[in-house]
Amino acid sequence: MLDYFINYLKEKITLSEHEIELIKSVAVLKRLQKRQYLLQEGDVWKYNAFVSGGLVKTFSVDSKGQEHIMNFSAENYWTGDRESLTSGNPSEFNIVALENSEIILITKDDFISICQKIPQLNNLVNEILQRSFLVSQKRIHANISLSAEEKYQDFIQKNPLIVNRIPQHMIASYLGVSPETLSRIRTQSTKK
Repeated sequence: MLDYFINYLKEKITLSEHEIELIKSVAVLKRLQKRQYLLQEGDVWKYNAFVSGGLVKTFSVDSKGQEHIMNFSAENYWTGDRESLTSGNPSEFNIVALENSEIILITKDDFISICQKIPQLNNLVNEILQRSFLVSQKRIHANISLSAEEKYQDFIQKNPLIVNRIPQHMIASYLGVSPETLSRIRTQSTKK
């Protein structure tokens, strides 16, 4: 799966053999079984993490035990807790595998080092961070301005490759609606 990560990078940027070897020297493959945690609330997140196979969710649990899903990350997506990584503070989130998954981990210091040595990688990371910020902005806007049905349709449109891999109650949590509301929306949309 390290080759999967390298191929992902090669699709985005040009890398020399030396640069590829440099990346491989700091990248570690972590295999997760379904329901296994990559990060638990209270731990400090220390990695840049790329999902090379499988599917993970990032979530928090409130004082009532209710789960709040922040995002899903499947193949070709990055995951982690950026706030904990940059601040060194304990994470408020959990990351758990929804399927058997393979994650490429690179420590913060190693990642900074290879970004300094490989300018194209640094540019790619900045591009990814900008896109991620825009996705977050759009998600916040959708949450405050769209109806539950519109949020669900937006989710389906933006996530066609993973929508059938995620249990409906988790999609409901991600959208901020009850499972009953989502069930009603899905029933109504099939009648249309």
